[in-house]
Amino acid sequence: MTDDKTQSAKKMDVRYVANLARLNLTDGEVAEFQAQLDHIVEHFNQLRSMNVDDVEPMAHATPIQNVFRDDVVRPGLERDVILNNAPQQASGLIMVPTIVE
Repeated sequence: MTDDKTQSAKKMDVRYVANLARLNLTDGEVAEFQAQLDHIVEHFNQLRSMNVDDVEPMAHATPIQNVFRDDVVRPGLERDVILNNAPQQASGLIMVPTIVE
């Protein structure tokens, strides 16, 4: 006897999925995509039938490591140097044009 998930997967219909995606498919496209969808669902059914009780859950298929450098405080630019490069400044701040759309 099959469970509800398997039954719903077997009932998956290309026309229903196409309607959800607001796609207009020809009869030929429906037949082609239905065969492909059935093939994909069959693969998932095969995976579902496998015993994975002894498999440890993991987030990634391969080990990962952090490749970022350490976050170290470093001196920044001097305020006067930055303000000297600004086209406009006032009260020690860089002035930018107002943009309202």
